[in-house]
Amino acid sequence: MTINIASADNLHQSLDSEISPLSQAKGIYVTVHGHFYQPPRENPYLNIIERQPSAHPFHDWNERIFYECYRNNAFARIFNNDGDIVGIVNNYEYMSFNMGATLMSWLEKYDREVYQKIIEADRASCQRLNGHGNAIAQVYNHIILPLANERDKYTQVKWGKADFYNRFGRQPEGMWLAETAVDYPTLEVLIAEGIKFIILAPTQAERCREIGDSEEWLEVGGGQIDPTRPYRCYVNDKDKDYIDIFFYDGPISGDMGFGDVLLSSHHFYSRLSLAVRGDNRQSQIISVATDGETFGHHKKDTEKCLAYAFTKEFPQKGWTVTNYAHYLGIVTPTWEVELKPVTAWSCYHGVERWKDDCGCGGGGEYHQKWRKPLRETLNWLRDELTKVYEDVGYNYFKNPWLARDEYIDVILDRNPNSVEKFLHRHTSHQLSPSEQIDALRLLEMQRHSLLMFTSCGWFFEEISRPEGTQILRYASHALELAGEVAGVQLEKEFIDRLSNAPSNVKEYLNGEGVYRQAVLPSQVNLEQVTAHYALSSLYNEYQDEQSIYCYSTQKLDYQKQQIGSLTLAVGQVRLTSQITWESGHFIFAVLHLGGWDFHCCIQPFSSRLAYTQMKEELFAILKQASVVELILTMSRLFGNKSFDLQHLFAEERLAIMEKLTVTTKKRLDQLYTQVYRDNYSILLAFQRDEVPIPQELQVAAEVAISYRCIKVIEAINNTTPDLDNLEPYLLDLEAIANEADSLRCKLEIPKGKKTLEKLISSCVQQILSETSLDSLETHIQLIDKLIKIGKQLKLNLWLDKVQEIYYQFLHQKLLVNNDNLTEKNHLRLWMKLAEYLDIFFPV
Repeated sequence: MTINIASADNLHQSLDSEISPLSQAKGIYVTVHGHFYQPPRENPYLNIIERQPSAHPFHDWNERIFYECYRNNAFARIFNNDGDIVGIVNNYEYMSFNMGATLMSWLEKYDREVYQKIIEADRASCQRLNGHGNAIAQVYNHIILPLANERDKYTQVKWGKADFYNRFGRQPEGMWLAETAVDYPTLEVLIAEGIKFIILAPTQAERCREIGDSEEWLEVGGGQIDPTRPYRCYVNDKDKDYIDIFFYDGPISGDMGFGDVLLSSHHFYSRLSLAVRGDNRQSQIISVATDGETFGHHKKDTEKCLAYAFTKEFPQKGWTVTNYAHYLGIVTPTWEVELKPVTAWSCYHGVERWKDDCGCGGGGEYHQKWRKPLRETLNWLRDELTKVYEDVGYNYFKNPWLARDEYIDVILDRNPNSVEKFLHRHTSHQLSPSEQIDALRLLEMQRHSLLMFTSCGWFFEEISRPEGTQILRYASHALELAGEVAGVQLEKEFIDRLSNAPSNVKEYLNGEGVYRQAVLPSQVNLEQVTAHYALSSLYNEYQDEQSIYCYSTQKLDYQKQQIGSLTLAVGQVRLTSQITWESGHFIFAVLHLGGWDFHCCIQPFSSRLAYTQMKEELFAILKQASVVELILTMSRLFGNKSFDLQHLFAEERLAIMEKLTVTTKKRLDQLYTQVYRDNYSILLAFQRDEVPIPQELQVAAEVAISYRCIKVIEAINNTTPDLDNLEPYLLDLEAIANEADSLRCKLEIPKGKKTLEKLISSCVQQILSETSLDSLETHIQLIDKLIKIGKQLKLNLWLDKVQEIYYQFLHQKLLVNNDNLTEKNHLRLWMKLAEYLDIFFPV
């Protein structure tokens, strides 16, 4: 009997397809959901995150968590027993996740590579799981929906969907609710907006039963619901209005966040396997959910546990890694559920945590009596802003609320052409330039009205925390916009109402104190932006057209002169908000008297003649080098209001402060170096006799050696990355490292870390296109030396990027094209490079 092998193969593939757990429900499925989210931290007036000292050594907490979590999950390492990298996994390709819109917006600007890895992971999961991607949408800016009015509920869901579609290129099937907070009116909105499923905590269910069973309800209000199956939740009409719900496994999810279940992939699997039901059902899903930041930020290195579990541990045990949408695609819910009236995953009292003193999120002696008056104050403001929006909005928009719902298109793309198309689509007539500004102000007022309800403002124990202050900043900007567009004065009553929110911090006393001390100083107007432009122009050479944060600047005239220690700059500039299109034309004069003393004056442009006369008069007085007369003249011409270094925005102020201290630091470095040299023999004596070195001498040694190291680093920066050119400097760094180590000195050389990392990256990039054996060997030797020196100097070099570059080259090019490995010397060098970068080389 002859067998047609091709036909047998086809039959085998067909049978495989029929029994594949990806196309037919069979066996154990596992889903790990990560709720990735960061609260919006941008200054509402500048649209940027300002430096957050508590996140040191990073610029802000978004950046810190990016390197500890978001990036690490896009490039999660798998190691062998020798500590070498044997795999790099994109965890987003295997885990279910939601990535908050405000976080994705930041990621898109900060690191396009990781942003694209997240998008690509969703596409890959779509291909693997029958068109169902891992990503689900999120309520736009994390509002507690049960506490929102119906209109805000709809806008939050619509914006979340639109943001998702803009990034992932498909409509979302599921949506993550902020804090999983839910009630039946919220479900109605989700159903109306086409959301198919949500994820809740098991404690949010009240009772359940098999669909079609008219009598037998199982009471599961204590969290006893079976989380291994999906449920259908009916709202109103049983035939049409329903949404499917997955309840994550509460105990295991809690262990992920607060226990040691992620200690290893085997430990993780063992804990998950305890959730498997032994009732011989055709399939079941083990699902867990927690904050995505758990994986790498809250619990260091746990992204590695996930990577191995997804790609090795679970498949080896016969489990299918899936997501909720895919499981719904192969399993139709056979059980229905009824929910408790109003619940959330992080409050035992429903949603009281975001409106009252319920005790959740507290600690120590702090109360939360401020929560209720804060919620009531913001509800009052929202309603007042609604009146303004409707009263004025109908002057410009055909349907103001439809315009608000679709304003997300502008938020996602503020290109003038996009804004003009939006206005053309929604306005009732051709708007004049001033009407366009007011129309955009109205929409921004509404955007900030939504942002001020971001849940984080109530989550913790004190109103003056950064989260509470941030939502008050959004409220402040909304108040200001309402005043500009409608002339209404709401701030006084707003502050009066805030005074009823008692703070736990004596210096603030109440919400009014927080608002006056922490919110009002952060307000920014066009005049302040002009002052910033003028002051920073002494150190930055601005182009004729340039952006400063969310403002476009047009330099119309600028002249700077210096006499002795005095520097005077006079100019005129036009500023335009890229958000509301409001603009201003200003003239300025800024005087630097030396050191920390600056004197800056601003006024609106009146005429070319007046500006020319002012400029000529000031520069004439400068030639006399009379500081007093110059300042008096500036006051006469501009008025008594002036600006100084403190009025610069934080980033530039810090940069200028660093420049102003260069001379002082250099003088101190030289002084400490002299002290170190003069007392070097004494230091050696202390060190030889193992006697603690006096603090003054230890500090002198650390400053002096760090200074010497910095000078060598600066020289390296000016040298071509070639082993012969760098050899003398590398020897110097080795000697410096040995000297510092012998005297137990802790060196402060942040630029050294960046310089060596940049050199290593440059060498690796060069190697990938190298054809000369000699040149290849030279660059690999250089990498070896640089890594060793980094270790000697205790710089903790960040080599993730170069590891990823070489790993990709190794597995996608080098090992695929065997011609690259035929030459033994080449093979030896490639293996050496893998060894230096801690990458396993499969030979």
